[in-house]
Amino acid sequence: MGPLLALGYNKTLDLEDVPQIDNCDRANVVFDRFRNKLESDDNGGQANKLKLVKALVMSTWEQILCTTLFAIVCTLASFVAPYLIGAFVQYLNSSDQIKYKGYVLVFIFFLSKLIRCVSERHLFFQLRKMSIRVRAALFAIIYKKGLRLSSQSKQGHTSGKNVNLMSIDVERIGLFSWYLHDIWRVPIQVVLALLILYKSFGLASLVTLVPTMILLLANVPIGKLQEKFQGELMDSKDRRMKLTSEALRNMRILKLQGWEMKFLDKIIELRNFETRWLRKLLYSSTMISFIYLSSPMFVSIVTFGFCVLIGIPLDSEKILTALATFEILQEPIYIIPDLISMVVQTKVSLDRIASFLCLDVLHPNIIQKLPRDDAKAAVEIVKGNFSWDLYSNNFTLKDLNFQVYHGMRVAVCGSVGSGKSSLLSCILGEMLKESGAIKLNGTKAYVAQSPWIQSGKIQDNILFGKEMENKKYRMIIEACSLRKDLELFAFGDQTIIGERGINLSGGQKQRIQLARALYHDADIYLLDDPFSAVDAHTGTTLGTHKKALSVLNSYKSGAVMDNLIASEEDGSMLCNEKLIQEDVERDPKNVKTEKLVQSDGQLVQEEKREKGEVSLSIYWMYVTAVYKGAFVPLILLAQILFQVLLIISSYWMAWATPVSEDVRPRVRGSTLIFVYVVLILGSSICVFIRSMLIVTIGYKTATLLFNKMHLSIFRAPMSFFDSTPSGRILNRASIDQSALDTSIPHHIEDLLMSVVGLLGTIGVMSQVEWRMLIAFIPMIVTCIWYQKYYIPTARELSRLGGVCQAPIVQHFSESMLGSTTIRCFDQEERFMNTNLQLVDVYSRPKFHFSGAMEWLCFRMDMLASITYVIFLVFLISVPKEILSPGIAGFAVTYGIGFSMHVVIWALSNLENKIISVERILQYACITSEPPLLVKENRLSHDWPLQGNVEIVDLQVQYAPHLPLVLRGVTCTLLGGTKIGIVGRTGSGKSTLVQALFHMIEPTAGYIFIDGIDISKIGLHDLRSRLSIIPQDPTMFEGTLRHNLDPLEEYTDEQIWEALETCHLSDKVRKKEGKLDSLVTENGENWSVGQRQLVCLARILLKRSKVLVLDEATASVDTMTDNLIQQTLGQQFSGSTVITIAHRITSILNADKVLLLDNGRVSEYDSPAKLLEMKSSSFAKLVKEYTRRFSS
Repeated sequence: MGPLLALGYNKTLDLEDVPQIDNCDRANVVFDRFRNKLESDDNGGQANKLKLVKALVMSTWEQILCTTLFAIVCTLASFVAPYLIGAFVQYLNSSDQIKYKGYVLVFIFFLSKLIRCVSERHLFFQLRKMSIRVRAALFAIIYKKGLRLSSQSKQGHTSGKNVNLMSIDVERIGLFSWYLHDIWRVPIQVVLALLILYKSFGLASLVTLVPTMILLLANVPIGKLQEKFQGELMDSKDRRMKLTSEALRNMRILKLQGWEMKFLDKIIELRNFETRWLRKLLYSSTMISFIYLSSPMFVSIVTFGFCVLIGIPLDSEKILTALATFEILQEPIYIIPDLISMVVQTKVSLDRIASFLCLDVLHPNIIQKLPRDDAKAAVEIVKGNFSWDLYSNNFTLKDLNFQVYHGMRVAVCGSVGSGKSSLLSCILGEMLKESGAIKLNGTKAYVAQSPWIQSGKIQDNILFGKEMENKKYRMIIEACSLRKDLELFAFGDQTIIGERGINLSGGQKQRIQLARALYHDADIYLLDDPFSAVDAHTGTTLGTHKKALSVLNSYKSGAVMDNLIASEEDGSMLCNEKLIQEDVERDPKNVKTEKLVQSDGQLVQEEKREKGEVSLSIYWMYVTAVYKGAFVPLILLAQILFQVLLIISSYWMAWATPVSEDVRPRVRGSTLIFVYVVLILGSSICVFIRSMLIVTIGYKTATLLFNKMHLSIFRAPMSFFDSTPSGRILNRASIDQSALDTSIPHHIEDLLMSVVGLLGTIGVMSQVEWRMLIAFIPMIVTCIWYQKYYIPTARELSRLGGVCQAPIVQHFSESMLGSTTIRCFDQEERFMNTNLQLVDVYSRPKFHFSGAMEWLCFRMDMLASITYVIFLVFLISVPKEILSPGIAGFAVTYGIGFSMHVVIWALSNLENKIISVERILQYACITSEPPLLVKENRLSHDWPLQGNVEIVDLQVQYAPHLPLVLRGVTCTLLGGTKIGIVGRTGSGKSTLVQALFHMIEPTAGYIFIDGIDISKIGLHDLRSRLSIIPQDPTMFEGTLRHNLDPLEEYTDEQIWEALETCHLSDKVRKKEGKLDSLVTENGENWSVGQRQLVCLARILLKRSKVLVLDEATASVDTMTDNLIQQTLGQQFSGSTVITIAHRITSILNADKVLLLDNGRVSEYDSPAKLLEMKSSSFAKLVKEYTRRFSS
């Protein structure tokens, strides 16, 4: 640890400065061992909780055995001092003191402290090491399971729950290793204490068994109560995280519709419900802590009171032995509430992880893979019946019989919801096979209807685990029309893509998916509507390359295919798929993709972490957030009073009792006990007040910061979400929030107790022997120097741990979303390895933080032991006439627990957790969007009346370091006209729409709607008066009614009318719940086309004067498209309709066409006039489109 601490002291540590962990602690080694133990048990059946615990124990048995030995040695060593305290008092009281006897006693005291120190440090280090291994094993097993979950299991297990599994539950089980030995250590410590008391008090000591047994038996009902509260708390946390995760995923839609504050209100409402359980858990924990913390004092009252009652004489030796024993018992009894709470929390977390590991996975033998060249058929399905729902009698696909031969190209068509995508899913082995057989001959590649893009470089998304072959790569870039796009990016194909491809247009995402599929040289290509989001020009280019185009999900592209087999609408599908790959006839131009990559210009930057000391302002902000810190002096006063009363009570017993039985007592027995009881009760009341105040401040502050951070996030501009992976936000909303809820108040309490306790001990020892002040000064100075030397390293390691956990959660969430694609390309092993590498990166700072902590604590313990020995030497050198042996014994008793490391430990723990406050405050101060409402510029209820849109010299860029996307766009869109916006992918079409909704702050220029400058009015006023159907159809978990009308503004009749108009009412009426029929996460139980129709129904309810269609009919068949166009023509005849079109047919009837090229207006006129001009770009586009579909 020396070199790392020295480095950390001289500079701010970065991840590359932290050494690698040992091979035996690496995630792959730990996981292999754990998996073998889990699978060897019960012949590899499903993992229940018992099997999971057994596998964890068996895979870490060496550490458990080793730490057990250390725990035994440490426990025995801690009871040497209470056992010898009587002998020490006798020595001080003896008239003929033999010096060497005194020094032998001092040496034994020192030796016991030394043995305890060494064994305790090794014990804690090994326990921390074990917790790292447990975390690694659980991270890996959950990830592996997640990759293989069936779609039905995914619907039942939401993303919010998955985030909590990977963050809170794994963390909690890892933390439990700390408490592992306390389960048996606490009873043993109680037995040892009783034996020591029996030696002093004889049978009277047995009376202490009664309160002790009551306390131990009280654990059972208390544990059950806490388990209930903990379970409810975690369930409510899951629900909140699920909604938060969904809101973050769909933030663009929420802002476009003006719904973000409604979703924020729902999250706050769920948090309030969660807080009710949190409050019950915290207050019950406080009551338990109070009972257990006061218990040694009450046990001492019972013991001493019983002795007085039955006439057993009390002398200093007996009193001090008892007090020393109760002092030692203080720690194990104090941790009982923590232990109960931890056992309960761990049990709940184990239940949750075990239930996740028991979920259904995809059956590996659904598909029969034929040997290569064994058959002509590439795909064959015989008597196939398939369903998405295990318990449903209705098959999604029934009586499937077909063959597709090598070299064939097949198009699948059918109306929305007829089962086209389901057919591809069954070929991929993603559906439940009720009967029949699927046979595949060759490798397969898949392009999903909703693009799945991994965060990372564009190049990595295309290669997807394959080796780079430059010539092939360049050909595919050209074939997928990506060359121009890559030239537009500052970093070419080294550009880092944001989460879910956030900084790419819909068309770019689709073409990257296509390129990924083509690069894999598969025998079978499954393409699910790959051109829906691609503009006409690019679609034509893709068609001319004919690189490998196949299974198209909609009729529009059917003409390109060799075979077209129609399907019946009821789902008795009889058709499908295959494809041949042809060599590209011409050499594409060389694409320059190798550019120097620096992170500065990238959209997604590395997560920011604070550097240097945690600012005192963070602590001050935390303690003064509630009631302006009015409770803080009260808490301090209560703790100081508690400590003073405790010292006085012990001093009273030592002073009032005689040194030996032959000396007359100073006070009567009843007076002795009465005063002692009053002092003890007073100190107990102080403890209770302190604990209740700390918990109250803790949960109120947590709630306040939660609301502040979430308001800040929901009011942040879209650029924040584009450049911030949701894993970072979710980490703060789960792990960091959890630290605020429960850990930080607890650590503040620990620090307060340890600091005041240390000051009390120093005060007692110095008052008895003034020369100790001289010894304390160098000791404290040395401790402070060590702490200053250690803290910079420990702090940065702790921060690095926080930063390194988010990628694990994010990678897991991302992999769950793209698991179909990952499985199709046989990339599970590569993704699993990435997960293991991320776990290793997380383990490095964790492991070295443990080493740094033990490095410091060992030195602190040694300094405290040496100081204690000096104190004992001083005492034996003082004549007994000057110092009463009883008072000297009292000081020795207090000195037993003397240790600086307890304070440093509490301080370090608090600083590590207070970083959570620092991280939450980072996101509580995000620059927000313009105000939702501007009072002085409120609009009339019927604005806009005409729908005139005037754009003047509009310039837009996504970030100051990125190039302009719109470069001086000027045009006027007259009210009531239909305008089509066309242009190549990346020309700025979607950006123009975002500027219209004020999603981006223009660099220059203005937009006026009905003469009002949109930058001068409130965002809610603007967005609620405009309507949009976005490119990616989005549905939220809940009911259909909630999806259509989240703000609850419309009647059932209006909703049914909208559904009727968009041709969805028949489908809804067939569903059991009708308007209240369930929508699962991401709308997975509705087809993409149906989701698009739901988005159409939303705008029909809104009836705005300005309507934007961002390729609104991309996911529906041509017949439905025509119906939609007809509906829009009738329903919005007087509105300004702006259509971003990839199908040229959808804008040929428009009043005007706006053609964008590289962010500038290239052409703007009626379609007829533009078609007359043969040289116009629009005319060329229509000609290419027509040729493509007539060929």
